[in-house]
Amino acid sequence: MPADILIVDDYADNRELMRLMLESVGHRVREAENGRTGLEKAQAEMPDLILADISMPQLDGWGLLSELRANERTRRIPCIAITAFVDRERARNLAQGFDAYLPKPFRRTELIETVERLLAEYQEKAESDE
Repeated sequence: MPADILIVDDYADNRELMRLMLESVGHRVREAENGRTGLEKAQAEMPDLILADISMPQLDGWGLLSELRANERTRRIPCIAITAFVDRERARNLAQGFDAYLPKPFRRTELIETVERLLAEYQEKAESDE
């Protein structure tokens, strides 16, 4: 099932690569070039899932996640941390509240499988909460 996905990354090439991968399987993708813009778009558009780089200007990925989780409207949006700081940041990303973690560079299959798994988990949880 197609989902609305927000990619928040300060590198246009990274956003484009992820966008192309996700659109190839039918998802609708929006982009933001920093955490502050990503937060504004998330609050306005309520995406089904957010992919967020950790190291960004104006508001890093942890700050973005903190703001999202503090807001009743956005607190349940699944968020995936995307970072080049591989193993040393994995535990911190998950402890901060990210739902999943993908190290850069990642493979297409890894991105798609992680996105699809989280979307299914959150859909199942939403249905059971009804």
